[in-house]
Amino acid sequence: MNIIIGLAIIALGSFCQSSSYVPINKVKNWSWESFWLTQGIFAWLIFPLLGALLAIPEGHNLFEIYANHPTDTLWSMFFGVLWGVGGLTFGLSMRYLGVALGQSIALGTCAGLGTILTPVFTGKTGDLTMPVIVGVVITLIGIAIIGVAGSMKSANMSEEEKKKAVKDFNFTRGIIVALLAGFMSACFSIGLGLGENLCFPETANIYKTLPATFMVTLGGFLTNAAYCFYQNTKNKTWKDYGKTSLYVNNISFCALAGLLWYSQFFGFSLGKGFLTSSTVLLTFSWCILMSLNVTFSNVWGIVLKEWKGCSTKTITVLVVGLMVLIISSFLPQLLNLK
Repeated sequence: MNIIIGLAIIALGSFCQSSSYVPINKVKNWSWESFWLTQGIFAWLIFPLLGALLAIPEGHNLFEIYANHPTDTLWSMFFGVLWGVGGLTFGLSMRYLGVALGQSIALGTCAGLGTILTPVFTGKTGDLTMPVIVGVVITLIGIAIIGVAGSMKSANMSEEEKKKAVKDFNFTRGIIVALLAGFMSACFSIGLGLGENLCFPETANIYKTLPATFMVTLGGFLTNAAYCFYQNTKNKTWKDYGKTSLYVNNISFCALAGLLWYSQFFGFSLGKGFLTSSTVLLTFSWCILMSLNVTFSNVWGIVLKEWKGCSTKTITVLVVGLMVLIISSFLPQLLNLK
């Protein structure tokens, strides 16, 4: 029952994350850099900080954790900075490919590389068993199939249909950006792995990863803030922040987007706390989260009519790719069964 509860919590957080870009469409008369920074304040600072505070037992404070493990703290933040680059390109992948295809390729790459690279960087290469390697290979096959579906979509749609579904649709550029986003986004998993000691012994299992999550998102915020400030200056959009009549609407939707986005890692932490009886599920929980993100993002892609006008064959290829991607996340566990 605990395993079912844990997976359900992770799935709920994943659904929220996949829904986080919907409120952004309600932001009015702000440039991309202005609303991206504003939602980031909530997604990468405020809510992760509140989450980290849940891991603090009575009589202690959050600073103690980071002061007791300064090296782990800095490494987690450093990989958060790298993950921030992935976050920026992640947004571009959806700009060029749409929510469904952009998230599928970026998150699929992130799932595979996050699973492989985290044990390497944390010195736990013993976790890289043959079932894990096979799972990653199947993941890449799933990404390739999804890429074929995207190519078919591009070939079968008129320029007008492409622009209507995704305003700046560009398949080749989008694929390159999405793969880069996935590679850099895998740094989030590495940061969490390097920050596994950032908690108190008496911290409840469901909250143990939240202080490390805050360090990773803090690093990501620094990257994104620097880029957004640069864009504000370059595009002369600092005046966006002076449009006080838009504050209630824009800040509210940015806060909602930030909360929904952070829910994936809050749910990830809580869910893993219920999976402690299954070493296999704990090992592959990152892949499970990313695969669920892919699945739910494509649900939104269908809702937002990004695949409208595509042939049945194209949709079939897309579904096959998603099924392969999802199966790849659970395959190592199945191969490990004796």
